[in-house]
Amino acid sequence: MSDAAGGEAARGAADEAGVRGAGVRGAAGEAGVRDAAGERITRLPGDPPSPWEEVNGFSRVVRVGQLVILAGTTSVGPEGVILGETPYEQTVEILRKVERELARAGASIADVVQVRIYVVDISRAEEVGRAHAEVFGDSRPAMAMVEVSALYDPRMLVEVEAMAVVG
Repeated sequence: MSDAAGGEAARGAADEAGVRGAGVRGAAGEAGVRDAAGERITRLPGDPPSPWEEVNGFSRVVRVGQLVILAGTTSVGPEGVILGETPYEQTVEILRKVERELARAGASIADVVQVRIYVVDISRAEEVGRAHAEVFGDSRPAMAMVEVSALYDPRMLVEVEAMAVVG
């Protein structure tokens, strides 16, 4: 769902699932954690969670008010298998996960305002960019693509972070 109506449907689904206004737990375990401005902070694990979320102590998605932040996402499947062999294939899989995770927080692809893409081989940037353009179309968020020496697993070729503003 990449259109405005899709975003509204995703936000409605998040409300029904109790994402907004749900009691959330912060690092200290207290319910209803709020930031300095009084905005509720919602932290969600991946669905399914990656094998590294628990051991490294991070949330896949954090929502504060209208801001939704999606942590670095790769094409790893629930059993730790990397899906896709090329940068293009991995990016397509990653962006499917990004869309699914955003929807859980009441956001959509159309709400994304910034994307950071980390690649291990910048000479294949065109493949990654093509997959990005196919998903984001006319919404065209700000985007940076940078080459890194390695990702968490040597089979990973691409990692994506995203930030969305709902409303």
